Amino acid sequence: MNFQNMQIVSVDDNENNLFLIESICQDMNLNIKSFSQPLDALLYSLKNNVDLIITDYMMPELDGLEFIEEFRKQKKNIPIIMITAAGDDEKIHKKAFELGVNDFLSKPINATLFEARVINLLTNHKNRILLEDRAKHLESEVLKATEVLIKREHETLRILGKTAEYKDPETASHVARVAHYSRMLAREYGLSEKDQDIIFYAAPFHDLGKVGIEDKILLKPGKLDFDEFETMKTHAQIGYEILKDSQSEYLKAGAIIAITHHEKFDGSGYPNKISGEAIHIYGRIVAVVDVFDALTSHRPYKKAWSFEDALNLLREEKGKHFDPKIIELFEKNIDEVNEIYNSFKEEL
Repeated sequence: MNFQNMQIVSVDDNENNLFLIESICQDMNLNIKSFSQPLDALLYSLKNNVDLIITDYMMPELDGLEFIEEFRKQKKNIPIIMITAAGDDEKIHKKAFELGVNDFLSKPINATLFEARVINLLTNHKNRILLEDRAKHLESEVLKATEVLIKREHETLRILGKTAEYKDPETASHVARVAHYSRMLAREYGLSEKDQDIIFYAAPFHDLGKVGIEDKILLKPGKLDFDEFETMKTHAQIGYEILKDSQSEYLKAGAIIAITHHEKFDGSGYPNKISGEAIHIYGRIVAVVDVFDALTSHRPYKKAWSFEDALNLLREEKGKHFDPKIIELFEKNIDEVNEIYNSFKEEL
């Protein structure tokens, strides 16, 4: 194994010992930097990339144990060899192991034994580095592949989200605004970034069930009669049935939104007449933004309401149709609502 790019630090207050270790390392074609002052060696080793430390035990100012203890506070995996005098107390060895030393050599240094110990530690250290690099590379590749899959899923969701537009008189701009309004309210409500992302991509499915409504009802220019409206109301259940069995968390959320966005906070909505916080937060959010955007959007059969008129209706329905907290958050962020509205204007 090639060790030419690896850096060894040797620290000993005895110049003769330093010279001997340098000579052996040079014969092995190893890079070595020697220090007679342990504090200098410690500072250098902490600030630079080092692959092996060789330290004497008996040194002034900072002995080998103290050196190892300070070094290990910042660098856990760099191998360390401690050089001790023959007959040194076994307690020193025990303490050194506890502090993180990897191997020992005794004075006088035996060149053959020194070479074997150094090669063994450098080999293990280099293999660990290679494994870490490979793990990082694999992690990076997995992240890249995951990002590609997420982008593909998001693209698929955008395409599917347009499905209802081909039968529903509502526009692509409406779908886009509902998605952005929903993400904004999810953020302000305190939902996680993941939930914000989910509702953004799931909100466009709120009216997917309209694909199952006959054109004569869906596209009727005038007001629906009782039976027609009852049929129209089934779009919430239809959308749910289409999406509920998906393995995608986005489509599952779309199913929840489809079946809850016409429920009302006071329990008078449809299809299940649930109320309050029993209505999923996704449904409560989309209920507000869907109505607001429908009111402020131009349609062939009506003119767009002003923001103020639409807000007045939301205020009037606070606690009845809509969750009061969401209405408050919507009003508080009306400037952002306006930005979103202007970013996705309809073509008249």
